[in-house]
Amino acid sequence: MTNPTCFKILMKSILIMCFMLQVVDLVCSKENAKCIESEREALLQFKAAMVDDFGVLSSWKEKSNCCQWKGVHCSKLTGHVQRLDLSSEAEYIELRGKIPESLLELQHLRYLDFTGIHSQDNHIPEFFGSLRNLRYLNLSHCGFGGKIPTQFGSLSHLRYLNLQANFLEGSIPSQLGNLSKLQYLNLDVNDLEGTIPSQIGNLSSLQELYLFNFGTLKNGDSGGQWLSKLNSLTHLDLSHVLNLENSHYLFQIVANLSNLRELSLTNCKFSDHSISSFYPFKFKSSNSLSVFDLSLNHFTSSMIFQWVSNVTSNLIELNLSDNNLFEDHVSNNFGMAMNSLEKLDLRDNKLKGSDMKLLSSICTLRSLYLSQNNFTEDLASILHNLSAGCMRDSLEELDLGNNQITGSLPDLSIIPFLKQLDLSLNRLSGKIPEDITLPSQLESFSISGNSLEGVVPNSFGNTCTLRSLYFSMNNLSRELSLIIHHLSGCARNSLQELHLEGNQIYGTLPDLSIFPSLEKLSLDANMLNGRIPENIQFPPQLETLYMGSTSLEGVITNHHFANMSKLKVLDLSDNSLFLTFSNNWVPSFQLREIYLRNCKLGPSFPKWLQTQDNLLSLDISNAGISDVVPHWFWTLPSWKLESMNISYNNLTGTIPNFPVRFSEYPSISLATNQFKGPIPPFLQRAISLDLSDNKFSDFDLFACANGIVEQLGKLDFSDNHLSGKIPNCWSKFKSLSYIDLSNNNLSGEVPTSIGSALQLQVLMLRNNHLTGELPFSLRSCTKLVMLDAGENELSGVIPSWIGGDLQQLQMLILRRNRFYGGLPLSLCHLANIHLLDISSNNLKGQIPTCFKNFTAMIKGMVSAMPYDDHIYFVNNTLQGASDGLMAEGQQYDLTTLLMWKGVERMLKNDKLLLKGIDLSSNQLSGEIPTELVSLVELVTLNLSRNNLSGEIPLKIGNLASLEFLDLSRNHLFGLIPSSLTQINRLSMLDLSHNNLSGEIPTSTQLQSFNASSYEENQDLCGPPLEKMCFKGKSRQTSSAKTKEDDHDPFYQAFYMSMGLGFFVGFWGIFGTILFNRFWRHAYFKFLNKLTNKISRVDMYNSESVELVLHSLQNF
Repeated sequence: MTNPTCFKILMKSILIMCFMLQVVDLVCSKENAKCIESEREALLQFKAAMVDDFGVLSSWKEKSNCCQWKGVHCSKLTGHVQRLDLSSEAEYIELRGKIPESLLELQHLRYLDFTGIHSQDNHIPEFFGSLRNLRYLNLSHCGFGGKIPTQFGSLSHLRYLNLQANFLEGSIPSQLGNLSKLQYLNLDVNDLEGTIPSQIGNLSSLQELYLFNFGTLKNGDSGGQWLSKLNSLTHLDLSHVLNLENSHYLFQIVANLSNLRELSLTNCKFSDHSISSFYPFKFKSSNSLSVFDLSLNHFTSSMIFQWVSNVTSNLIELNLSDNNLFEDHVSNNFGMAMNSLEKLDLRDNKLKGSDMKLLSSICTLRSLYLSQNNFTEDLASILHNLSAGCMRDSLEELDLGNNQITGSLPDLSIIPFLKQLDLSLNRLSGKIPEDITLPSQLESFSISGNSLEGVVPNSFGNTCTLRSLYFSMNNLSRELSLIIHHLSGCARNSLQELHLEGNQIYGTLPDLSIFPSLEKLSLDANMLNGRIPENIQFPPQLETLYMGSTSLEGVITNHHFANMSKLKVLDLSDNSLFLTFSNNWVPSFQLREIYLRNCKLGPSFPKWLQTQDNLLSLDISNAGISDVVPHWFWTLPSWKLESMNISYNNLTGTIPNFPVRFSEYPSISLATNQFKGPIPPFLQRAISLDLSDNKFSDFDLFACANGIVEQLGKLDFSDNHLSGKIPNCWSKFKSLSYIDLSNNNLSGEVPTSIGSALQLQVLMLRNNHLTGELPFSLRSCTKLVMLDAGENELSGVIPSWIGGDLQQLQMLILRRNRFYGGLPLSLCHLANIHLLDISSNNLKGQIPTCFKNFTAMIKGMVSAMPYDDHIYFVNNTLQGASDGLMAEGQQYDLTTLLMWKGVERMLKNDKLLLKGIDLSSNQLSGEIPTELVSLVELVTLNLSRNNLSGEIPLKIGNLASLEFLDLSRNHLFGLIPSSLTQINRLSMLDLSHNNLSGEIPTSTQLQSFNASSYEENQDLCGPPLEKMCFKGKSRQTSSAKTKEDDHDPFYQAFYMSMGLGFFVGFWGIFGTILFNRFWRHAYFKFLNKLTNKISRVDMYNSESVELVLHSLQNF
């Protein structure tokens, strides 16, 4: 008979073996799982809808088992797809396209992660709400716009929902409150609006909630009662949520969340007043809350320190950065109360170094961030205050950067356990002491952006833990080999980053292979010189090498890179280097960034670039390449490019119309080459495109290809051979802010669709053959800063909408066209105008007196800078389709032409831009408005070649910034105002061909001009003219003085008595002769006797002269 006990043991063993076999089957049978045909077909349709530049879906092949495809996981029992993970953390976009509804076939899907896929849908597909088995849904960083689908409320099994970092708008749907099993909800970094729905409070299982937003999302009038039910919350982020500062119950509600560990309330407008009603209230969650972020609020006093210390004593991290905390306002007992604090962030406040002593009693503090405060004290005293308490034995990370700390480098070992120390961007000066001691465990030391001199001491090289040393932007002035020698102690084995750029280090390049762990080396912008040795070796672990902007010379060959297989960034720009590589060289590295500007790579196009598959930035401009760009260059697998610059070479040929699609939106410059033919449409995907100074002949295909162009912000096709009409396809370009088509052969009218470019700030059409009127649609481009349509054949009157609608204009150039009529008064609305040039047209009428409203030419101080320092600024932030920042800091190379000193000059924004008015060569009449003298920042004023009359304004000397004044070839009369002598900066003056009179005012300035500046003024005299004023009499009074004297009472009485005296004298003498015959005969008899006597005297004198001459001849 079988023993029951043995039978039970046997059955248990069999059950365990079955269970183990099942586990093994589940783990190992992926190859045996066979996917469902309909689901495989649905996935293939998804693949067909995606643009896959990098082969992410290369394993997704027809007639293959989809359970073995990358990112696809199937049930081992049923074969249904349960998990689809195509997430990407790459810096570039790997997949993009529209998500097809075929995914509805995956009804057994539990896990879906599309993080980083760039969706071309305008909104999140609603069908996601029909995948009812989903437990995990991650659609973060996908570029979705529109609203959050209400259908998500049907995903009753959902535990994780992440919609972070999209462009979602509208309100949070209340249906999300139906997700009773939801544990994680992240709606961070969107543009949501409206009130947080109270139904969010139904998510009783919710552990993490992130609502940080850039929209107008706000807390409701209930004061946040919805939070009170979320008892499971461990992480809560309400940053940027509006109306929180007015909730008097918020902190009481949050206090009841006993599991809360992290709380972020960044930029919620909290102030001292906001928290005064909560003080000294204490959190119930004081034992759990460990991370508290109150940055970017409006706290100013010590109250926040007192309040925090009463809220919880178990904080590990506290962030109070970007507030307005003033000096001497750190609470006395704060340091004593914070007995668990390890990380304290006080950046971007107004604290002083004297406050640091109060922090030194935080015995647990490891990281202290104090950059961008008001520290002006000596570094030694600040470190002394920080080391006064027990914190000196715990502190490992200290950031004092970007203050105004003074003094020299003291003994830094006073805080002995520091691992990271940042003293960058201060005012430290003097020589670095040779005997300076660093903390023995220091790993990272940054002292960039100071004024330290001398050499890196030996003690730095003897710090065996040192990994990163930032010494850039100082005044180090020693030989590089000496610095390398001083770092060759035990630090040579640990050093991973060495930054020495922007100093005065000189000498040749020494052997750098002594640093076996070095990954980043920056030596650019120094005074290095000499030839690079042929046998020099670089560190084998080097990933980043910056050696640009020095005076190194010689030849770089593939031998120099033999052991640099990990190199990712190479910068040799602005050196006299020749890069000579063998034709078949295949580098061992894969570069992400290449900067070889002004090196010599040519004359052949560098073939080795074909091997680089990961390029993000490429700059081989002015590299002496004279070759046809090979086709492989345009089809590189590395079109992850963010920037490409191959300008200033002699590259030739046409650019093929390949179906190239950049994964990013790069900045591309092909300027100053010899490219010809049509411009291909694939270049539309750039964010900035400069094709200027080439021989391109057509851009119709580029401009009118199918599709919307979302990101292109700058387009420069100037100085090419473009001809025909400008394509009328501009409505498809949604982000264009800069268009330059100048110096081509374009003809016809300006197309009306150009008015659809609503982001346009700069439009340059100069020097073409454009006809007709400026299109009325252009009035919609209200952001225009510069409009240059000069040197065309445009006609009609100057549109009044230029001044009425384009009030942001700073430069308006319509010179050399056929505009007629008068100057519209609406131009007076251009308060921001810097340069107004409407010269060489057919304008008539008077100059409007309201030009005095050009306030940009009035406001500000008159600068004493020389002419070349007149700088032009323009708002150069490119806006994307969603008005988000797309490319901040894009530089506009604004240029225009101006008649300057008799010569047509090209003016550039950073050198020759000025404030000026040029109305020359028209038919303007009337007087020069006296109101123009209020434009005190005018640098150039040209009113020549008109029909202006009247006098030069008396107070023209008020224009103290004036350097160019041309009033020639008009009908001006009167005196030259003496106030003109007050303009000390005047370097070009032309008053010729007028009717001016009187003496030229005397001054060093006015007499220094050539006489041609005053010629053809018939009654003008004095230097530099040869015509002298009568009897050399100097000019005592101006016309203004004369007019003023005429109204003086003394002179009026004088003139009256003179007239009366003349009247009495004249009639007293000549009246007697006229009416008395006796007196009349006596008067004429007297005259006859006088005449005879004078005749005899003359005859006698003539005989005497002849006698003298005869005597001289005999002698």
